Amino acid sequence: MGFTPALHAEWIKIRTLRSLVGALCAMLSATVVFSALSAFSAVSAGAGTATDGEDLDPLFSALFGVNLGQIAAMAFATTAVSSEFRGGALRLSLAAVPHRGVWFAAKLTAIALPVLTVGLATGLLTVALGSAVLGEKADGLSTADSLRGALGCAVYLTLMALLAAGLTTVLRSGTAALSILVPFLLIVSFVIGDMSGNAADLLPDRAGQVALHSAWQGLLGPWSGIAVTAAWTTTAVAAGAWQVRRRDA
Repeated sequence: MGFTPALHAEWIKIRTLRSLVGALCAMLSATVVFSALSAFSAVSAGAGTATDGEDLDPLFSALFGVNLGQIAAMAFATTAVSSEFRGGALRLSLAAVPHRGVWFAAKLTAIALPVLTVGLATGLLTVALGSAVLGEKADGLSTADSLRGALGCAVYLTLMALLAAGLTTVLRSGTAALSILVPFLLIVSFVIGDMSGNAADLLPDRAGQVALHSAWQGLLGPWSGIAVTAAWTTTAVAAGAWQVRRRDA
């Protein structure tokens, strides 16, 4: 079986599993709702985002919910991959697609495309709603910044989903992958960021989220930050591909 039919088969698996469809819906809803709450908090506070007291960054205030939306994106990816390691599903998949590299590429593509699509819709909707909630506080937000933020949101969510997919393939467990990634993103990254200065800019979440800011300081800009996150993702995916090739199904 070639790549195209393999991709079609993987897409059927994804769209027929309710938990995966639910994770995509959760990615959109969590990002939109918590971003709106962040923007409302920024307006109520009079300055700063929902998390600090610095000058208002309207773009990040509008996209703050990505911090929670990325967890749904990673849950989507980990579930899609970990389902192959239960009940001998991987043996059946590899029986249909004997070339393991082709199967893994199809699996990752079937994960990336819906996350990218929903992520772009999420970014556009979130920026529009956040700007409306911010009102005059969003007057300094240009159309170019808004589009960059929406696109950055989509690409960032996709990269984090693929990073989770690669880690799940290495560990052969979605629970194990999430137990590493979620505490890291919600706790460890903030602690390291407060302690280590510019070195924290190279962490996958902090680097990628530079694209969600109107202005930025530090080592990276929006697209160089996305490139750093892409490097982390590439490493995880490469490790996953190596494990797929060397381990028994």
